[in-house]
Amino acid sequence: MQNKNIVEFQVYGKYALFSDPVTRVGGEKCSYQIPTYQALKGILESVYWKPTFIWVIDKMRVMKPIRTQSKGIRPIKMNGGNDLSIYTYLFDVCYQVSAHFEWNKNRGELENDRNENKHWDIAKRSIALGGRRDIFLGTRECQGYVEPIKFGDGGGEYDKLDELSFGVMLHSLSYPDEGEPNKFETLLWQPKMEYGIVNFIHPENCTIRRNLGEREFKAFAFGENLLSVDEEVSIV
Repeated sequence: MQNKNIVEFQVYGKYALFSDPVTRVGGEKCSYQIPTYQALKGILESVYWKPTFIWVIDKMRVMKPIRTQSKGIRPIKMNGGNDLSIYTYLFDVCYQVSAHFEWNKNRGELENDRNENKHWDIAKRSIALGGRRDIFLGTRECQGYVEPIKFGDGGGEYDKLDELSFGVMLHSLSYPDEGEPNKFETLLWQPKMEYGIVNFIHPENCTIRRNLGEREFKAFAFGENLLSVDEEVSIV
Protein backbone atom coordinates (compact mmCIF):
# COMPACT_ATOMS: atom_id res chain seq x y z
CA MET A 1 0.00 0.00 0.00
CA GLN A 2 1.49 3.32 -1.04
CA ASN A 3 1.43 6.53 0.97
CA LYS A 4 -1.01 7.93 -1.56
CA ASN A 5 -3.98 6.89 0.53
CA ILE A 6 -3.04 9.03 3.55
CA VAL A 7 -5.66 11.51 4.79
CA GLU A 8 -5.04 14.39 7.18
CA PHE A 9 -7.72 16.29 9.04
CA GLN A 10 -8.52 18.29 12.16
CA VAL A 11 -11.31 17.34 14.53
CA TYR A 12 -12.53 19.66 17.27
CA GLY A 13 -15.44 20.36 19.59
CA LYS A 14 -16.51 21.95 22.85
CA TYR A 15 -16.64 18.70 24.81
CA ALA A 16 -15.27 15.17 24.46
CA LEU A 17 -15.70 12.00 26.49
CA PHE A 18 -13.33 9.15 25.65
CA SER A 19 -14.46 7.19 28.65
CA ASP A 20 -12.13 5.03 30.72
CA PRO A 21 -13.93 1.66 31.23
CA VAL A 22 -12.60 1.49 34.80
CA THR A 23 -14.69 4.52 35.83
CA ARG A 24 -17.95 3.19 34.37
CA VAL A 25 -18.54 0.42 36.88
CA GLY A 26 -20.57 2.68 39.19
CA GLY A 27 -22.52 4.30 36.36
CA GLU A 28 -20.28 7.35 36.11
CA LYS A 29 -17.86 8.25 33.32
CA CYS A 30 -14.47 9.92 33.30
CA SER A 31 -12.64 10.72 30.08
CA TYR A 32 -9.14 9.64 29.19
CA GLN A 33 -6.80 12.61 28.71
CA ILE A 34 -6.47 11.91 24.99
CA PRO A 35 -8.62 10.15 22.36
CA THR A 36 -8.21 6.42 21.94
CA TYR A 37 -7.21 4.87 18.64
CA GLN A 38 -10.70 3.37 18.44
CA ALA A 39 -12.38 6.77 18.94
CA LEU A 40 -10.39 8.37 16.13
CA LYS A 41 -11.04 5.38 13.90
CA GLY A 42 -14.77 5.75 14.64
CA ILE A 43 -14.62 9.42 13.64
CA LEU A 44 -13.05 8.48 10.30
CA GLU A 45 -15.66 5.78 9.79
CA SER A 46 -18.33 8.47 10.27
CA VAL A 47 -16.57 10.56 7.63
CA TYR A 48 -16.37 7.67 5.13
CA TRP A 49 -16.60 3.93 5.71
CA LYS A 50 -16.68 0.87 3.47
CA PRO A 51 -16.20 -2.78 4.53
CA THR A 52 -13.69 -3.07 1.68
CA PHE A 53 -10.99 -1.35 3.75
CA ILE A 54 -9.92 -0.65 7.32
CA TRP A 55 -8.88 2.77 8.61
CA VAL A 56 -5.51 2.80 10.38
CA ILE A 57 -4.67 5.79 12.60
CA ASP A 58 -0.99 6.68 12.29
CA LYS A 59 -0.57 9.69 14.56
CA MET A 60 -2.43 12.43 16.40
CA ARG A 61 -1.35 15.91 17.48
CA VAL A 62 -2.88 17.58 20.54
CA MET A 63 -3.51 21.22 19.67
CA LYS A 64 -5.16 22.62 22.81
CA PRO A 65 -4.47 22.22 26.55
CA ILE A 66 -5.88 19.10 28.21
CA ARG A 67 -8.65 20.40 30.48
CA THR A 68 -11.59 18.66 32.13
CA GLN A 69 -15.02 19.75 33.28
CA SER A 70 -17.45 17.74 35.41
CA LYS A 71 -21.21 17.77 34.96
CA GLY A 72 -24.14 16.31 36.85
CA ILE A 73 -26.05 13.99 34.49
CA ARG A 74 -29.39 12.25 34.99
CA PRO A 75 -29.22 9.08 32.84
CA ILE A 76 -32.31 6.90 32.39
CA LYS A 77 -32.27 3.74 34.52
CA MET A 78 -32.96 0.35 32.98
CA ASN A 79 -36.00 -0.26 35.22
CA GLY A 80 -37.41 3.26 34.71
CA GLY A 81 -36.82 6.66 36.26
CA ASN A 82 -33.59 8.62 36.43
CA ASP A 83 -30.34 8.41 38.33
CA LEU A 84 -27.71 11.03 39.16
CA SER A 85 -24.17 10.57 37.86
CA ILE A 86 -21.10 12.73 37.48
CA TYR A 87 -19.49 12.71 34.03
CA THR A 88 -16.02 14.24 33.60
CA TYR A 89 -15.54 15.60 30.09
CA LEU A 90 -12.59 17.03 28.23
CA PHE A 91 -13.27 20.68 27.49
CA ASP A 92 -12.51 22.63 24.28
CA VAL A 93 -10.55 20.00 22.36
CA CYS A 94 -8.79 20.03 19.01
CA TYR A 95 -6.67 17.29 17.39
CA GLN A 96 -4.83 16.88 14.12
CA VAL A 97 -4.94 13.34 12.75
CA SER A 98 -3.02 11.48 10.05
CA ALA A 99 -4.35 8.10 8.89
CA HIS A 100 -4.44 5.70 5.95
CA PHE A 101 -6.51 2.73 4.88
CA GLU A 102 -5.62 -0.90 4.26
CA TRP A 103 -7.61 -3.54 2.42
CA ASN A 104 -9.74 -5.76 4.62
CA LYS A 105 -8.38 -9.23 3.85
CA ASN A 106 -11.40 -10.83 5.55
CA ARG A 107 -13.66 -9.40 2.84
CA GLY A 108 -12.74 -11.50 -0.16
CA GLU A 109 -16.21 -10.92 -1.63
CA LEU A 110 -15.32 -7.22 -2.04
CA GLU A 111 -12.01 -7.72 -3.83
CA ASN A 112 -13.37 -6.02 -6.98
CA ASP A 113 -13.93 -2.86 -4.95
CA ARG A 114 -10.24 -2.46 -4.05
CA ASN A 115 -9.75 0.74 -6.03
CA GLU A 116 -7.29 2.88 -4.06
CA ASN A 117 -7.79 6.09 -6.04
CA LYS A 118 -11.57 5.90 -5.79
CA HIS A 119 -11.68 5.46 -2.02
CA TRP A 120 -8.95 8.05 -1.43
CA ASP A 121 -10.78 10.66 -3.51
CA ILE A 122 -14.12 9.99 -1.81
CA ALA A 123 -12.50 10.16 1.64
CA LYS A 124 -10.90 13.54 0.87
CA ARG A 125 -14.16 14.97 -0.47
CA SER A 126 -16.04 13.64 2.55
CA ILE A 127 -13.57 15.29 4.96
CA ALA A 128 -13.89 18.61 3.09
CA LEU A 129 -17.68 18.45 3.52
CA GLY A 130 -17.50 17.62 7.24
CA GLY A 131 -18.22 13.89 6.96
CA ARG A 132 -21.05 11.72 5.69
CA ARG A 133 -22.53 11.19 9.14
CA ASP A 134 -22.55 13.18 12.38
CA ILE A 135 -19.21 13.34 14.16
CA PHE A 136 -19.07 12.54 17.88
CA LEU A 137 -16.11 12.94 20.21
CA GLY A 138 -16.44 9.73 22.19
CA THR A 139 -20.16 9.94 23.02
CA ARG A 140 -23.24 11.19 21.23
CA GLU A 141 -23.70 14.29 23.37
CA CYS A 142 -20.23 15.53 22.34
CA GLN A 143 -20.65 16.95 18.84
CA GLY A 144 -17.48 17.20 16.78
CA TYR A 145 -16.44 18.82 13.51
CA VAL A 146 -13.83 17.82 10.94
CA GLU A 147 -11.98 19.81 8.32
CA PRO A 148 -8.99 19.11 6.06
CA ILE A 149 -5.56 20.37 7.21
CA LYS A 150 -1.90 19.60 6.66
CA PHE A 151 -0.61 17.64 9.65
CA GLY A 152 1.88 19.78 11.58
CA ASP A 153 0.53 23.17 10.54
CA GLY A 154 0.00 25.76 13.26
CA GLY A 155 1.17 25.82 16.85
CA GLY A 156 0.14 23.15 19.36
CA GLU A 157 -0.07 23.44 23.13
CA TYR A 158 2.50 20.70 23.79
CA ASP A 159 4.95 21.23 20.92
CA LYS A 160 7.81 21.90 23.35
CA LEU A 161 7.03 19.14 25.87
CA ASP A 162 9.49 16.30 25.30
CA GLU A 163 7.37 13.46 26.73
CA LEU A 164 4.15 12.77 28.60
CA SER A 165 2.98 9.23 29.42
CA PHE A 166 -0.64 8.20 29.97
CA GLY A 167 -0.31 4.73 31.52
CA VAL A 168 -2.29 1.74 30.28
CA MET A 169 -5.16 2.76 28.02
CA LEU A 170 -7.67 1.17 25.73
CA HIS A 171 -6.21 1.08 22.23
CA SER A 172 -9.01 -0.41 20.15
CA LEU A 173 -11.44 -3.26 19.65
CA SER A 174 -10.53 -6.05 17.24
CA TYR A 175 -13.75 -7.08 15.53
CA PRO A 176 -14.16 -10.49 13.86
CA ASP A 177 -14.52 -9.00 10.37
CA GLU A 178 -11.28 -6.98 10.62
CA GLY A 179 -8.90 -8.96 12.82
CA GLU A 180 -8.76 -12.67 13.45
CA PRO A 181 -11.96 -14.17 12.00
CA ASN A 182 -14.73 -14.87 14.53
CA LYS A 183 -12.63 -13.48 17.40
CA PHE A 184 -13.64 -10.36 19.35
CA GLU A 185 -10.85 -8.78 21.42
CA THR A 186 -10.04 -5.70 23.50
CA LEU A 187 -6.58 -4.28 22.83
CA LEU A 188 -4.63 -2.22 25.39
CA TRP A 189 -1.37 -0.26 25.20
CA GLN A 190 0.76 2.38 26.96
CA PRO A 191 0.78 5.57 24.88
CA LYS A 192 3.09 8.53 25.28
CA MET A 193 3.03 11.96 23.73
CA GLU A 194 6.30 13.39 22.39
CA TYR A 195 6.35 17.08 21.48
CA GLY A 196 2.59 17.10 21.21
CA ILE A 197 2.33 14.02 18.96
CA VAL A 198 1.07 10.53 19.81
CA ASN A 199 2.29 7.88 17.37
CA PHE A 200 -0.15 4.96 17.41
CA ILE A 201 0.96 1.38 17.05
CA HIS A 202 -0.86 -0.89 14.61
CA PRO A 203 -3.56 -3.06 16.26
CA GLU A 204 -1.56 -6.16 15.27
CA ASN A 205 1.31 -4.93 17.48
CA CYS A 206 -0.75 -4.62 20.68
CA THR A 207 0.63 -7.17 23.15
CA ILE A 208 -2.02 -6.67 25.86
CA ARG A 209 -5.13 -8.39 24.54
CA ARG A 210 -8.34 -9.62 26.18
CA ASN A 211 -10.57 -12.13 24.39
CA LEU A 212 -14.26 -11.18 24.59
CA GLY A 213 -15.53 -14.32 22.88
CA GLU A 214 -16.37 -15.55 19.40
CA ARG A 215 -18.60 -13.65 16.99
CA GLU A 216 -19.76 -14.09 13.41
CA PHE A 217 -19.75 -11.23 10.95
CA LYS A 218 -22.20 -10.13 8.30
CA ALA A 219 -21.56 -10.75 4.60
CA PHE A 220 -21.95 -7.94 2.04
CA ALA A 221 -23.04 -8.16 -1.59
CA PHE A 222 -23.21 -5.48 -4.29
CA GLY A 223 -26.75 -4.58 -5.27
CA GLU A 224 -28.18 -5.98 -2.01
CA ASN A 225 -26.74 -4.21 1.05
CA LEU A 226 -23.91 -2.36 -0.73
CA LEU A 227 -23.74 0.17 -3.56
CA SER A 228 -22.10 -1.01 -6.74
CA VAL A 229 -18.63 0.26 -7.61
CA ASP A 230 -19.97 2.46 -10.42
CA GLU A 231 -22.77 3.93 -8.27
CA GLU A 232 -20.42 5.06 -5.54
CA VAL A 233 -17.89 6.80 -7.78
CA SER A 234 -20.38 9.58 -8.59
CA ILE A 235 -21.33 10.42 -4.99
CA VAL A 236 -19.56 11.75 -1.92
